[in-house]
Amino acid sequence: MADSSPEPTGATPAPVGVGSDENVTQIQPIRMPTIEEIRAQEVWNNCAVRAVTSGVMGGGLGLMMGLFLGALDNPITNDTMTARQQFVFTAKQMGQRSWNSCKTFAVMGLVFSAAECIVEKARAKHDTTNTAIAGCVTGGSMSARGGPKAACIGCAGFATFSVLIEKFFDRHT
Repeated sequence: MADSSPEPTGATPAPVGVGSDENVTQIQPIRMPTIEEIRAQEVWNNCAVRAVTSGVMGGGLGLMMGLFLGALDNPITNDTMTARQQFVFTAKQMGQRSWNSCKTFAVMGLVFSAAECIVEKARAKHDTTNTAIAGCVTGGSMSARGGPKAACIGCAGFATFSVLIEKFFDRHT
């Protein structure tokens, strides 16, 4: 008579207390980083590299935002202008707005990233306080032309905004 057990013939039964393969987790060995990965990390940990990269990326973001927002502007044009003149006038306005946004966002990214990196290295901690200090430095320096009151308001406003964004993304746990 044939055996009606679910186990195939020749298979060893599973030990008592051990479940199926789905419940068993295997520990993977730790992979050491390669020398190229270590060098890339050392380059990225340089505050100057971080600041310049953030400045370039901020400039690119400002350029795109300036183009987008410049296209949405409804310029007051003279009825005597031809369609070509209106197009040229609008293109110049978009270009000026894009360039101004590019410079502003580049400086903002550079100052914030440099301040955060320097504060992080000085404090030897990676937490929200670094973000608040970097936000204060950035906001204060961006609005310093308006005087000390404007610098204080810019400091408080940008620090608050930076901390809120940090908490929203929850980067430091």
